[in-house]
Amino acid sequence: MKKIVVTGGSGRFGQVLKNYKTKHRLFFPSKKTLDILNTKKIKNYIKKIRPDVLIHLAGLSRPMKIHDKNIEKSINLNIIGTANITKVCNQNKIKLIYFSTNYVYPGTKGNYKETSPVLPVNNYAWSKLGGETSVKLYKNSLILRVSMTEKPFVHKAAFTNVKTNFIYHEKVVPLLFKLLNKKGIVNLGGKSQSIFNFAKKENKNVKKIFLKKKNSLGVPFDSTMSLKKLNSFIK
Repeated sequence: MKKIVVTGGSGRFGQVLKNYKTKHRLFFPSKKTLDILNTKKIKNYIKKIRPDVLIHLAGLSRPMKIHDKNIEKSINLNIIGTANITKVCNQNKIKLIYFSTNYVYPGTKGNYKETSPVLPVNNYAWSKLGGETSVKLYKNSLILRVSMTEKPFVHKAAFTNVKTNFIYHEKVVPLLFKLLNKKGIVNLGGKSQSIFNFAKKENKNVKKIFLKKKNSLGVPFDSTMSLKKLNSFIK
């Protein structure tokens, strides 16, 4: 059994993680108790709990445009906050697991491996890659480049020409626990397919939409990842 601290436990994935039955002992500090922008608070909480693992979910994600409108907030929460967490984990020899995104890849050809060059297409992905850089400096860490979403699919329409590896939060959790002892970078997702094909399995009424090549959404057309490394770990 491991003692595991989870930042960002009030988020969508954090709520699913809270409801999962596991042999491990999980702690979900509030934002006030563990403020990722306050190193002193991080240190005090870690000293009190003395965890074996810290899963870092806290940060800024939606709406995507917030990373363009308020880059200071994006930098603070996704880059500086992650660096603070990394420093404290390093000081206390705690395993760190960081949730990044498949959007760090260029998103043009798909089937990206963990060793493929990265080139984010939007500010959200740049901020997550910024977080990765600090985590990668710490050897006792695992970076998960994840393509996940909540269930049921929240949108009324889905792109037919945008491919990814979407997987529901509920399926990510058991995979996460199988990866607790792994290090480095691991792609984590589901089947490579269009967002529409993924969504229609749970929602037969989802409508088709087409993403134009010239658009302001900053969505990569093919951010699919190779999952060979993941599959070798969980088989």
